Amino acid sequence: MPNWRELVLVKEHPMQRIFIEKVVVNIGVGTGGEKLEKAASLLKELTGAEPSKRRAKRTIKDFGIKKGEPIGVAVTLRRDKAVEFLMRALQAINNRIKRSSFDNRGNVCFGIKEHILLPGVKYDPAVGIWGMDVCVKLAKPGLRVQLRRRRRGKVGKRQLVTREEAIEFFQKVLGVQVD
Repeated sequence: MPNWRELVLVKEHPMQRIFIEKVVVNIGVGTGGEKLEKAASLLKELTGAEPSKRRAKRTIKDFGIKKGEPIGVAVTLRRDKAVEFLMRALQAINNRIKRSSFDNRGNVCFGIKEHILLPGVKYDPAVGIWGMDVCVKLAKPGLRVQLRRRRRGKVGKRQLVTREEAIEFFQKVLGVQVD
């Protein structure tokens, strides 16, 4: 398994290199209670990190969802844990990502239909089968200046990861085929 520092798209200037900032894994359950707890335990088992509950933003009477009710779980992974999970997630989708999954800010999101597609995961009837969303944020050095809370500053457009750079990163560094 490669180290997170090794997975970098090297450019001519050191401030233009691209790296994986974080990977967010989300399971949307739609209801609280026992189903939510099963999804949370599964996510903790798969990632090794403690999941946080996501709450509904508004009430939808047709689906029986109330505002503020927990309806999903998510985990944010960074560094080695992020790389490890991302490699397994890419294997689950046969190292293929659609071009439309990339946005203009260097982010890519894709879905895994069943968690049992991840390598090394076996079916457990007590947990069931869950699908999940995986979102990857790519960044360049210095972008933190724009995103931090204290002493926030402006960053030039060259420090933002473009769609083409994100596609190039996934193809060259991770060996993903972009359709």
